[in-house]
Amino acid sequence: MELTKTILAMAFMTTILSLSTQHKHLMLALMCIETMMILLFMLLVTYTSTSLTLSQAPMPIILLTISVCGAAVGLSLVVAITRTHGNDFLKNLNLL
Repeated sequence: MELTKTILAMAFMTTILSLSTQHKHLMLALMCIETMMILLFMLLVTYTSTSLTLSQAPMPIILLTISVCGAAVGLSLVVAITRTHGNDFLKNLNLL
């Protein structure tokens, strides 16, 4: 079980590194964020399954619900940006 937690934590750190070095596509950045949410969900599930507290049992489902809502908003933003600008390159967007 400890090896699983370590592997999930290392994968989370790798995803953070990938997100920080990703500067080309908005869709790839959103996919990195979704991967981070899935890894957090797995870490919460393993933590709540090993702990005996029942008050933390709904936390993974709440995180998954918020993650799905964020993914829907992110996908709608990608579609809107692609329709207005023609692509999802971050360098073409005037963010200031």
